[in-house]
Amino acid sequence: MDTPDILVLQASYTNSVHAEAIGQVLNHYAEGPMGGSRTLSADLLQQLPGELAKRPHAFSVLAFVGGEPAGLVNCFEGFSTFACRPLINVHDVVVMSQFRGLGLSQKMLQKVEEIARQRGCCKITLEVLEGNDVAQSAYRKFGFDDSGFDPVHGRMLFWNKAL
Repeated sequence: MDTPDILVLQASYTNSVHAEAIGQVLNHYAEGPMGGSRTLSADLLQQLPGELAKRPHAFSVLAFVGGEPAGLVNCFEGFSTFACRPLINVHDVVVMSQFRGLGLSQKMLQKVEEIARQRGCCKITLEVLEGNDVAQSAYRKFGFDDSGFDPVHGRMLFWNKAL
């Protein structure tokens, strides 16, 4: 059996192929149960690459299999006051259903780590749904853990307030 041609790269938000791939893969995620089971508007998907490009601390990693968009990781640089160094927060990790099982999440996270190390980051953070066992397994395999500073105080929780 032939090994599929896999390409993993940092996206260029001004490249039309990359911009279209970002929208296609992100919408695939949004339409699934872990993304809220809703289709993103065409206007939002068209505007997204330009809006990401306006944010100098944002970057995306894309995976293509046989030239087809197959995966996406959107990231944002933050800052750790305790380490006095930047950090990378992984915001979205998506592998299209038809390309699962090829190790794309690991390959894309490796590219994220490479970029984080180039930027002098102290860590990579992410959030994952409690019921998303597949993603949790992939993140543990890559070296992430359910962190906290002191077990007495419990796990870190990710909270939000919609505006």
